[in-house]
Amino acid sequence: MKLQRKNGLRATALGALAISGALVLTACGSDNNTATGPDGGDKTNAASNIKCDEAKGQILAAGSSAQKNAMDLWVKNFQAACSGVEVNYQPIGSGGGITKFTQGQVAFAGSDSALKPEEVEESKKICKGGQGINLPMVGGPVAIGYNLEGVDNLVLDSATIAKIFDSKITKWNDPAIAKLNPDAKLPSSSIQAFHRSDESGTTQNLHKYLSEAAPADWKHDPKSKSWLAPGGQAANGSSGVAAQVKQTQGSIGYFELSYASSQSISTVKLDTGAAAPVDATSENASKAIAAAKVTGTGKDLALSLDYKTKAEGAYPIILVTYEIACDKGNKAETLPTLKAFLNYTASEEGQKVLTDAGYAPLPAEIATKVREIVPTLS
Repeated sequence: MKLQRKNGLRATALGALAISGALVLTACGSDNNTATGPDGGDKTNAASNIKCDEAKGQILAAGSSAQKNAMDLWVKNFQAACSGVEVNYQPIGSGGGITKFTQGQVAFAGSDSALKPEEVEESKKICKGGQGINLPMVGGPVAIGYNLEGVDNLVLDSATIAKIFDSKITKWNDPAIAKLNPDAKLPSSSIQAFHRSDESGTTQNLHKYLSEAAPADWKHDPKSKSWLAPGGQAANGSSGVAAQVKQTQGSIGYFELSYASSQSISTVKLDTGAAAPVDATSENASKAIAAAKVTGTGKDLALSLDYKTKAEGAYPIILVTYEIACDKGNKAETLPTLKAFLNYTASEEGQKVLTDAGYAPLPAEIATKVREIVPTLS
């Protein structure tokens, strides 16, 4: 399962997030924080309690654009606390990040889906004596954003979404859409569907949702990070898809909630079979994420999500973004900074800032496991 965006971040809270067993959330972090303690020592940020430990120099990372806005917050706060440290994260998509990781080009990768068995095997070449492991770090909803003048409240179900993105429904006034929106003034214009051009865990999560929630209407490989359906138009990254939807009348696309929120893009309500259609909100996504099960073994914390949930208020198009790192065999020159940074992102402090960017913090049980594993990386 599975979390880079080009858009500027806003520090305004996007709503309180209730997640089973999660921490009480507040905004935190400051550009003016300063670290105390000798260079290279156990430096702790006085304002936010960010521990720098032996962090020094630069580390490179790449991957999921889904977590880019969260990563921007984390990097800003971490670098403000830890003088002379730089975390350079490239939002090139989950597939690109994993490739760079298995080629030994980055200290960690961000991915909206767990490593495949063959990717784990490939990682053993660069994780000397160990392997790549999945460390869940941030969750959130994948919104179905649309741009349709005069329609401010659009409801779709999984079958209709599948048919739209599979080019089987091509007009906005199609009977299937009209049935779900009896009061809407739907135009007869063509639907302009946008999808990711790059390999993406966001795409994979949408594939999984459609495959499980609408199996009769979506026959494409749910494990693929590449877009497989015919037709539509492609754009690079979540930011690219959001930009196209924002500027194209009659369009629809998929991207993380923060892109919709930051650009005031309308989002689809899902008819899941629950009593009422469900909005794409962090709070509603958290109701689904809280039911995630750990399926990884040992230090690997790969999760299984329920995309078919009909629980009241649960938004099922969700992803959890992992930071993928070696459990053993990390490069000695980057290991201290890698551990310090991931210790921060998994900490209470690091998780608290996520609501400001429209994400869902980890459930407490999962966060605790991540916090236990990160210090053991070697």
